[in-house]
Amino acid sequence: MKIYVFGNIDVESDNKALLVAKRLKAEFPKVEFIEVDVNKDLPFENKEDVLIIDTVEGIDRLEILENEDLDKIKIPSSTTVHDFDLAFQLKYLKKLGKLGNVKILGIPQKGDLDHDLIHSIVRKLVAQDIQGS
Repeated sequence: MKIYVFGNIDVESDNKALLVAKRLKAEFPKVEFIEVDVNKDLPFENKEDVLIIDTVEGIDRLEILENEDLDKIKIPSSTTVHDFDLAFQLKYLKKLGKLGNVKILGIPQKGDLDHDLIHSIVRKLVAQDIQGS
């Protein structure tokens, strides 16, 4: 299984997903955690099932967002082409019909990380993937 991880390690408000993934790598050695450069095209177009971990602005607890939730995600104001973020890319692929099933483990920007809860959620999602559901 692959889990795609988004964020910027140098920006405190956008690095929590990367910090979480670093710890999860040791706990889930059979899972491939792929850090995605936000300025590159998404590496999973047309895949059936995709799991993403990302820091999400505007949530106050861990959330799992799925395809039907993409319309709720706000796209930040852009000033350059580099400002197009994950939400924009996912919405664009969905509009083109090139997006498979997506689950985003949304990590809130603010507050402490509940690593036990994160571990439990990832364990459940990995088990679902193994079972093919």
